[in-house]
Amino acid sequence: MKNGKRNILLIIVSLFTITIYAQQEQHYTQFQFNKYMYNPALAGTKPYFLAKTNFRFQWIKIVDSPRTYTLSVYGPSRTKPMGFGAYIYNDVTGPTSKTSFRMSYAYNFQINDVLRTSMGLSVGAMQYKIDGSKITLHDDYDPSLGNAIYSTIIPDASFGVFFYHKKYNFGASVGQLFASRVKYKDLSELNETRLRPHIYAHGEYTFQIDDDWDIEPAILIKYVWPAPPQMDLSVRGVWKKQVWLGVSWRTMDAIGIFAGYNYNDQLYFGYSYDFTTTNIYKYSSGTHELMLTFRFNKIKKEDNSTML
Repeated sequence: MKNGKRNILLIIVSLFTITIYAQQEQHYTQFQFNKYMYNPALAGTKPYFLAKTNFRFQWIKIVDSPRTYTLSVYGPSRTKPMGFGAYIYNDVTGPTSKTSFRMSYAYNFQINDVLRTSMGLSVGAMQYKIDGSKITLHDDYDPSLGNAIYSTIIPDASFGVFFYHKKYNFGASVGQLFASRVKYKDLSELNETRLRPHIYAHGEYTFQIDDDWDIEPAILIKYVWPAPPQMDLSVRGVWKKQVWLGVSWRTMDAIGIFAGYNYNDQLYFGYSYDFTTTNIYKYSSGTHELMLTFRFNKIKKEDNSTML
């Protein structure tokens, strides 16, 4: 029946919309290593290029649970106080998925002898998609979506500022600046969904305990109206700038543990595991996240930050 088809579509897209409002942009347990994904001003703040990839497998044992895959590359101009970068990510939840690609530009300058700041802008596009072949209806008399794939592409942009010092850094950014409408051309019976601008604030500090040990707390605050603000807190201990172990807490969501290894200041490996603190824990065995970073050779002399 037509009404049955419309109802199942409403359920699917409503679930997708809930994800859009609560988590329109990706999040990570190892967020302190992925600040560029939130803030384009990070481009050019290091004297070398970085290539990073993340694989996040959320709520293991739940069928069609979220999966997020990201790849980013960013770094400085060799001769100018500016930086460039780009990233792509794919977020899949059951029959729905989102793919985003952005390119960024940042300009950074000296504030005083020890502190620099950077301002960055990223622009790109996002594709939202529903795969009808992955939807099976239990009512034999209710028509399915068939094998059709419904998709839409919308523009996107973000802006951020970042301050960085050898011992600390902090910044703020706004994502989804265009507040674009998500509307599927071939699903006219569904209402439009408007994306909401996301506001981020983040910071880190390095406490040098002795020649071997550093302690690095970090914070990330996320806000999108009308949801309540969400905060990520983490702290890690770093031994000889080579091995680290840490814990994290995401309000109203999860507690995590993470660890990593720095090989020859060139390859960085990270892994985290989340213990869900919501009712989903009854059905899920947690969330896994893998991080791999490759650091290219320096192309500039300045390096005002000891953090990756």
